[in-house]
Amino acid sequence: MGSATLTIDLDAIVANWRALDAMTNCETAAVVKADGYGLGAARVAKALAQAGARRFFVAVAEEGGVVRDALGPNADILLFGGHMRGDTDMINDLHLTPMLNSLDQLTRHFEALPSAPFGIQLDSGMNRLGMEAIEWEAVRDIVLSQNPVLVMSHLACADEPDHAMNTQQLAAFRKMTDGIEAPRSLAATGGILLGPQYHFDLTRPGIGLYGGLPFEAASPVATLSLPLIQTRDLQAGETVGYGNTWTTNTTATIATLSGGYADGLLRALSGGATLWANDIACPLIGRVSMDLITVDISHLHEVPRHLDILGPGQTVDALAEKADTIGYEILTSLGSRYTRRYAGGFAQ
Repeated sequence: MGSATLTIDLDAIVANWRALDAMTNCETAAVVKADGYGLGAARVAKALAQAGARRFFVAVAEEGGVVRDALGPNADILLFGGHMRGDTDMINDLHLTPMLNSLDQLTRHFEALPSAPFGIQLDSGMNRLGMEAIEWEAVRDIVLSQNPVLVMSHLACADEPDHAMNTQQLAAFRKMTDGIEAPRSLAATGGILLGPQYHFDLTRPGIGLYGGLPFEAASPVATLSLPLIQTRDLQAGETVGYGNTWTTNTTATIATLSGGYADGLLRALSGGATLWANDIACPLIGRVSMDLITVDISHLHEVPRHLDILGPGQTVDALAEKADTIGYEILTSLGSRYTRRYAGGFAQ
């Protein structure tokens, strides 16, 4: 097999959802945007629906269509991006629920789909999406009279528990929403870990479902195995890869593996990442190229058929640290050429 194999443990995703759900006394939704953080929104959503999740968040209407096709009519699918121009037919036909972010979106939705469900997103200080306090104050009574299904905001620094922004945003959100009857939501994964005062009526875990920080107790979800294409023995002084960025100072055995930046293995991993032969670490040497990487396997007793870059030896966040990025980027960059295998009882 020429392509690498990405194995996704659906049981682990479900276990992570259940663990986060157990930390709260409210409803726990699931965020499956960006194709389920790169792991397959349809399969992930199906597993979580079987486990009891009833609300699913995506970024845009097109992603909502994928999840609707997978889950059928009974799940609630909410759009963080709201009601964008040109989305009206898709929102109506697929029974999607936009989280309206602005006065323009509010007007568009009320005029085009006056009886369709909607939610509201408020800006509590992140300055990204959502109505600001002055806008919300102007339309609050009108909006609440139309019974929004949810009023939400998003925390900017929830992965830093001691950051002052968390309490500032909590206070701002409470000021804008205390006393309303509509359900409220503020917490994603990091917000769940901040404690009950951030939970309100619904939480929206994302990265924690997929084994990423800040949920340190998460079960690992993804294993990425790269097949070995070729080996070669080098003499001292020989170089490897583009730019001659690695030179061996002794004899060495180098493996060329199928996988590169076209598959989401970031170029920033060049010369710094580690792959694993079971429990033996093997350094990535030279540059990551489009389709290939090279690894020093001189210390192995036998040539392996594959090496793992994600798995028991290396979590997604450990790999991200090698590229000076975050686990989100590693997962959502995973390419389309991988052979994807779904494992666990929820894969049946």
